Amino acid sequence: MQGSHLLAEFFGCQGDDALLTNAAALRKFCLDKVVASGLTIVGESFYQFEPQGATGAVVLAESHLAIHTWPEHSYVSLDIFVCNYTKDNTSKAMLIYEALKAAFQPTQDVLNTIARGEVPTEDAA
Repeated sequence: MQGSHLLAEFFGCQGDDALLTNAAALRKFCLDKVVASGLTIVGESFYQFEPQGATGAVVLAESHLAIHTWPEHSYVSLDIFVCNYTKDNTSKAMLIYEALKAAFQPTQDVLNTIARGEVPTEDAA
């Protein structure tokens, strides 16, 4: 129901090149960071593009993490959605975001946070 949705873009990534180019490295990093955050993995899928680049998704009991890399542009798009149904998991999503940002070391980043599941008021209609 209610949740926090983080949509991020990393430009000019100067960090670990393996995370940009290698699905296995990206998978391990993402899974490790999700576990470290305290969220619950229920499934995952990562795909290696040729000659380089990766895409992946981690399905969480609390929702999902999706990540896509474009090494030729030093660019990453990131989507982290966590439900806040029984407790606020926003800080856990932020831990994952900050870990990915530190690893990719973008020269510029954009983060949009969306509150999901909030019933609109009549004034917003």
